[in-house]
Amino acid sequence: MVNLTRIYTRTGDDGTTALGDLGRTGKNDPRLVAYADTDETNAVIGVALAGASLPVDVQRTLTRVQNDLFDVGADLAMPLRASYDWEPLRVQAPWIEELEADCDHYNEPLEPLRSFILPGGTPGSAHLHVARTVARRAERSAWAALDVHGDAPAPEGAEKGIGGVNPLAPKYLNRLSDLLFILARVANRSQGDVLWRPGGGRVEAPERRRRRGPQATRD
Repeated sequence: MVNLTRIYTRTGDDGTTALGDLGRTGKNDPRLVAYADTDETNAVIGVALAGASLPVDVQRTLTRVQNDLFDVGADLAMPLRASYDWEPLRVQAPWIEELEADCDHYNEPLEPLRSFILPGGTPGSAHLHVARTVARRAERSAWAALDVHGDAPAPEGAEKGIGGVNPLAPKYLNRLSDLLFILARVANRSQGDVLWRPGGGRVEAPERRRRRGPQATRD
């Protein structure tokens, strides 16, 4: 049970914050960056759900994902340890498999892509493209946290705040970004994808030049 009776605490005014095991760390710790980017992904999905007319099945899928993302953030905030006083939330392989199944389900009726697409079209699609890019950033942040902290549990008796990162967390975020890309296409089905046109759709592509010595010469 979460009981939030007071939102500000002043405990972070020294530039530190508490991890899930109550160990304290600096606010520039890459684990914090990872779960902050995960939280931002969740917030952008919330905007997509609140401000756009998305299909009902897509809304259900995204609502499940929003709940998952709280769990992903909790996982990233809890260092891996050999044992715990209570079992923490951890991303599990079936969660990733569920996202892959969602990708297959929503992608199957879509037209095959023969070009890159531009973010835009309907408001729902545009918001989901923003969510996709933030999810990619969250994934990169989670891999950065793994680079720093590793994926090994802290040994028995280690001080709080020590321990690795669950490698399934960035994998979940990777599959989520794929799903958000597909759902952005689903949200544009009524009007079709907004396709990228190389050269900006200009009648003639700009000349390509390369520099040889002090003067540029035509290829």
